[in-house]
Amino acid sequence: MNSYFYTDSISNFLTSTSNEILGELSQNSQFSDDLNMKISWQEEIKILKKVLPGFDGSIFFEYSIPRMGRRIDVVLIIENVIFVLEFKIGEKDFLLSGIDQVWDYALDLKNFHETSHEPIIAPILIATNAKRSDFTVSTTPHNDNLLFPIKSNEDQIKEVIENVLKFADGENINPNEWSNGRYSPTPTIIEAALSLYNNHSVADISRNDADAINLSKTSEVISQIIQNSKTNSVKAICFVTGVPGAGKTLVGLDIATKQLSEEKKNRSVYLSGNGPLVAILREVLTRDKVKREKMKGNKVKKGKILGEVKLIIQNVHNYRDEYLRDQGKPFDNIAIFDEAQRAWNKEQTSFFMKRKKGIDNFDKSESEFLISCLDRHKDWAVIICLVGGGQEIYRGEAGIGEWIDSINRSFPHWKVYISNRLSDSEYAAGNSLKILEKHNNITLKKELHLSVSMRSFRAENLSLLVKNIIDINIEKAPKNYQILKDKYPIVITRDLLKAKKWLKEKARGSERYGMVVSSQAYRLKPYAMDVRSPMDPIHWFLDGKNDVRSSYYLEDIATEFHIQGLELDWSCVAWDADLRFIDNNWDFNSFVGSRWQKINKNERKQYQKNAYRVLLTRARQGMVIFIPPGDVEDPTRNPDYYKGIYEYLKNIGFEEI
Repeated sequence: MNSYFYTDSISNFLTSTSNEILGELSQNSQFSDDLNMKISWQEEIKILKKVLPGFDGSIFFEYSIPRMGRRIDVVLIIENVIFVLEFKIGEKDFLLSGIDQVWDYALDLKNFHETSHEPIIAPILIATNAKRSDFTVSTTPHNDNLLFPIKSNEDQIKEVIENVLKFADGENINPNEWSNGRYSPTPTIIEAALSLYNNHSVADISRNDADAINLSKTSEVISQIIQNSKTNSVKAICFVTGVPGAGKTLVGLDIATKQLSEEKKNRSVYLSGNGPLVAILREVLTRDKVKREKMKGNKVKKGKILGEVKLIIQNVHNYRDEYLRDQGKPFDNIAIFDEAQRAWNKEQTSFFMKRKKGIDNFDKSESEFLISCLDRHKDWAVIICLVGGGQEIYRGEAGIGEWIDSINRSFPHWKVYISNRLSDSEYAAGNSLKILEKHNNITLKKELHLSVSMRSFRAENLSLLVKNIIDINIEKAPKNYQILKDKYPIVITRDLLKAKKWLKEKARGSERYGMVVSSQAYRLKPYAMDVRSPMDPIHWFLDGKNDVRSSYYLEDIATEFHIQGLELDWSCVAWDADLRFIDNNWDFNSFVGSRWQKINKNERKQYQKNAYRVLLTRARQGMVIFIPPGDVEDPTRNPDYYKGIYEYLKNIGFEEI
């Protein structure tokens, strides 16, 4: 399938009739009956036929950006420049949303389209009826040959192109080679969910580097396990492991949406105990479906669409409670448990059941009960556990070992498929896995491990750097940073205003930025960061720059509980005195009443380290770490509390601003 609706050389475009071009566009478009779209194409063709005489190169209409689920109006390849044109037919103003839109398109090509990495890319916003705009041609401070967006009316386009060509240097671009360049996107989880829900393949929106297990391979292996289980009437459980940001959630959503097809007659549900993630995914899919239906002229109610979305994306605790009440078999044969390591242990589950449900002597862990629900099926069932390492951040989270203990204890008849990395220390499977290895139905699948971070397309070594920072590996951490620093900037500062300014200067287009803090960071309150002040994750992650509740405003903060499983492009991590660095060791503290108290329990210490592990791995493109200077007049913000972590991070090599 072509990534465009129409392409040709500029010379052939100029000699073809408008009807011929329009006919090809309509033939390749899913919007062939959209009158407004046809009118826009007619205007764009008419304008470009006036503008392009005298230029040699190629033209592409409606060039696809699968990661975003959008299409660029026109791409021109002329000499050594890629021109990205976004038309606003009849518009008199250059709106910020339009500037961000054309910048986002150019950024997508620059970051993810192989043959667009090196050439100059010129994003141009064309408001056809606007007054003449004064423009300058200049690259952004990122030094990646991406120009600042240029504003142009209909009459200025030729002048803009000529000025960009005078500015540009480098070798001429071969249009055929350019159009055949590999597209290797790394979408955010929100973008991925939208694409998969709208019938894109996981292969369209994921990388396929030779050094990483392709997400589509992992998805294919799981699909085969599902089919074999159904065909042979057996029950199976899969453990999919991966580094932070490797795409485990993406695999889960891919499986869930694949099984929606009518011909498979399989029923699946994606389950997560991450409340903010579930709420955000439901909301974004609902908003998108409502918008698409309205574009088709269909009247829809948001509540009805939301009800459909809830069938495939559910909160695991609601699912658990439903089948606690209903003793019948679940509606779904396939259950995908994201962040499975966060399921509660027996003590926490029993405590909850007694306190909230009035059930005494509940004798199962959460994982054992969830497996028992799927075990009610008489024929077949499949459980997919998506497992992260070092991600437990709530009290009572049992880790993956409890899932394995549950199988050994109560479900020996289930077939078990594990990744070849489940034995690694960060998954804490330990002795449970050794017992499971005696299980007659166990199968090892290397495709069930995802080793390369998809979140940070600029820094595959970020998770390793963060691991070594948390582990206080003072020999390896600086080496890790030297490898990634040219692609992934990390800076430190004692000045919050400088941190905010850095974020705003780094972000381009609609790249999302925000401030994140530990949920125990109680003494950041003097900086207007109050962890006890509620924020709405839906508004924070989904709303735009004009909404004070969005992350862009840098007013509301997100904690590890809000942001786990999600991501930003750029982040400010604010580091409080809850995790101090003293004498080359971590010092753990909790703020109670009016003073700090030492944390002594090892379990709580691990949660605290994991909280910062989550915060430091949320940004896709770079981060600034704000370490307060402290206040000698405030004993709860003694400057000595912050001095150690500042010196530690500075010695790793992070630049101070």
